[in-house]
Amino acid sequence: MTVIRSGLSVAEPLARFVETQVLPGLDIAAEGWWAGVAEIFARFAPENRALLATRDALQAMIDVNPELSGDEAFLREIGYLVDAPAPFAIGTQNVDAEIATMAGPQLVVPALNARFVLNAANARWGSLYDALYGTDALPGAATPGGYDAERGAQVIAYAKAFLDQAVPLASGSWADLSGEPVLADPGQQIAPWLFRHNSLHIEVVIDRDHPIGRDDPAGIADVVLESALTAIVDLEDSVAAVDAEDKVVAYANWLGLMRGDLEESFDKGGRALTRRLNPDRGGLPGRSLLFVRNVGHLMTTPALHLADGREAPEGVLDAILTSTIALYDIRGLGKYRNSRAGSIYIVKPKMHGPEECAFTDRLFDAVEDLLVLPRHTIKVGVMDEERRTSANLAACIHAVKDRIVFINTGFLDRTGDEIHTSMRAGPMVPKGEMKGAAWIKAYEDRNVRIGLACGLSGKAQIGKGMWAAPDRMADMLEQKIAHPLSGANTAWVPSPTAATLHALHYHQVDVFERRRAIAEEAIPGLAPLLSVPLAIGRNWAAEEVAQELDNNAQGMLGYVVRWIDQGVGCSKVPDIHDVGLMEDRATLRISSQHMANWLLHRVASAEDVDAALTRMAAKVDAQNAGDPLYRPMAGNADTSLAFQAARALVFEGLEQPNGYTEPLLHRFRAEAKAVAR
Repeated sequence: MTVIRSGLSVAEPLARFVETQVLPGLDIAAEGWWAGVAEIFARFAPENRALLATRDALQAMIDVNPELSGDEAFLREIGYLVDAPAPFAIGTQNVDAEIATMAGPQLVVPALNARFVLNAANARWGSLYDALYGTDALPGAATPGGYDAERGAQVIAYAKAFLDQAVPLASGSWADLSGEPVLADPGQQIAPWLFRHNSLHIEVVIDRDHPIGRDDPAGIADVVLESALTAIVDLEDSVAAVDAEDKVVAYANWLGLMRGDLEESFDKGGRALTRRLNPDRGGLPGRSLLFVRNVGHLMTTPALHLADGREAPEGVLDAILTSTIALYDIRGLGKYRNSRAGSIYIVKPKMHGPEECAFTDRLFDAVEDLLVLPRHTIKVGVMDEERRTSANLAACIHAVKDRIVFINTGFLDRTGDEIHTSMRAGPMVPKGEMKGAAWIKAYEDRNVRIGLACGLSGKAQIGKGMWAAPDRMADMLEQKIAHPLSGANTAWVPSPTAATLHALHYHQVDVFERRRAIAEEAIPGLAPLLSVPLAIGRNWAAEEVAQELDNNAQGMLGYVVRWIDQGVGCSKVPDIHDVGLMEDRATLRISSQHMANWLLHRVASAEDVDAALTRMAAKVDAQNAGDPLYRPMAGNADTSLAFQAARALVFEGLEQPNGYTEPLLHRFRAEAKAVAR
């Protein structure tokens, strides 16, 4: 059912949500708001379509000349590459410290799951004792069945050694402390048991009645770290939102965060619990500073149809509605404040080049005008995850230079786009070898160095990507220190626990001091960035091909079956070796495009691909045997929409715009929802 608003056909659930839950509390008249919304769509929907047509035209020219997909002169000639702007510094103002002048972990959380959203918002502070005790961050594991004193002693020793490094005492060690601490640097002490190091706070919890504190010489019961400084509430890659019903759930959770009244009740171990947002902590923020990630320019949504009958660009709807909801924060109408600087923070993914960034800048101008906001109140985070953006990064930053607060390398989507852009140039190296390809190091290094050259330090985040293995915290502690060492002042983590452990890295590395050294280094040239990871002339062993196909097929099916059948857009999915990995549409894009590439270049046949999908359907079924909602795929190829979707992602992979998985996923998920009704 739809209703008409200013010539727009709006799905009734969306119209009802806007008119009964969003606008009344803002004292905004619905008629005027809808009229302004209609004007924005009339102006920007045609331009959105034109930008997508440009993507297709550029890809078509590369497809005709695939051997030139890495040739700088050719890419300039067709307009894929543009001239870099003259040296400049961004002019962004009114940016919160968590983004501009602090360095720490960042969570990304699906907007459809209220419990996860609350967990992420509350992950600003985390128990180091708990993070160490319950993970593999330290050797061994706690003995089940109550408190393991030996494991506890191991945790306490590690935590106190950390304190010795971050907030050393004037004499002696934290392990021997029995009274009030006297620090070597008194300026680090904010309150009797509250300290600061590298701009991050550390709270030592004193409780002599606590089972841990009563046996500690100083009564220390815990060490609490300032952890996830920021979190991204995601409407994009980690959600399966295909209609108005889904969009309203996501928007409602964002509204609850901005008003501060979001709650979620659930059963845990036979106990009924209710989760809410944490209050502030004695003058310090109690919650992560929240971004909201809108969808990109590609998708349209059936939640709203334009006057010409076409579906509305979903990213335009997101920009309007998430910004309108954020007025609750801007006007101080919520229980808590998100941005104390008075800004709205929107991450914009999957933009291709500076034209698309400039489009977003103008769109945000129009939304500010609709909401009567000062110019550049709406800030933008640019995901550097498409080849045309990373190759033109300075120009992309320049296009949003007065509102940019974030650039972030998205290795996964960037790899998917690398494969699709040069799809016809030849077979790609196996997926595992891709991480060693020349373009990846150039990509990661250029992102930081160009960001620094454009003046982002002190005004914006320069970020790095996700640690995808939430159960492998020891490996994370060993490897993810590379992100702050690279000069990035944030990096993504998969859980609040991982945020607390990753926070240790920002105590080990002074990111802003590191940047001063990096700023003296030259920006890598375009040649390595544009090098295509081809495996020309390679003799493929049948076993090698089968192994690669199985690996890709298993990852695809494990993710797609939850997306299509259960509407789960991001979850911990067992890989082919039964290791749980965080999967979203970006990982799916790589697997599906890689299989399509090998199919195109006859490294594998259609029969090989189908055989791998059939084998891995049985494996994924077995991995999900304990899920009562799971629908088996093996033997059900003709009826399983999930299996059919996965197969389509490979066999129709060449035709998918830029190799994106959203069009097919949305189509099959909408069909699954219709069948369920």
